[in-house]
Amino acid sequence: MRKIFLLMNVSLDGFFEASEHDISGFKSDFEAFSAGAGGEVDGLLFGHRTYEMMKFWRTPEAQQMAPQIAAFMNATPKYVASHQPFDPEWDNVTVLSGDVIAAVQQLKTSSGSTIGIFGSNQLCVSLMHHKLIDEFQIIVNPVVFGAGTALFTGLPQKTELTLKTSRQFQSGAVMLIYHP
Repeated sequence: MRKIFLLMNVSLDGFFEASEHDISGFKSDFEAFSAGAGGEVDGLLFGHRTYEMMKFWRTPEAQQMAPQIAAFMNATPKYVASHQPFDPEWDNVTVLSGDVIAAVQQLKTSSGSTIGIFGSNQLCVSLMHHKLIDEFQIIVNPVVFGAGTALFTGLPQKTELTLKTSRQFQSGAVMLIYHP
């Protein structure tokens, strides 16, 4: 069975995005990305809105700015949860429309190692409700937004998590790794 993990940046005050869906307050931290993604990730899962932002990694600007991340993002198979089918306009992409929960359950039982979810809070909340996420890698950033969208907004019930490990980065960010 494949493992699914969430890698999510949050502010010190618990927001995964500031007002107007702004995530520019988070620094690109290759050290934190590498610690979270690891070498075993062989699939990425996104909600449609997050996917549209991630398409940045196919651009020449992304390849110049962070070539290792761009190479990883371009080479890794991507799955996008969407209410409707659409043209993904990027290689290695499968659109999951219709019964997304069933599609993700099928992904978990398919051959492979680990699927990472980067961002995609609404998708994450849906998958949490169905106990489909095996690990939560939360990177707490040294920034306070004051307003925004709280992590796990929309979760219909309390969910207990157990801290497995933590790691501090030179940027001042701290990764907290939890299991359900």
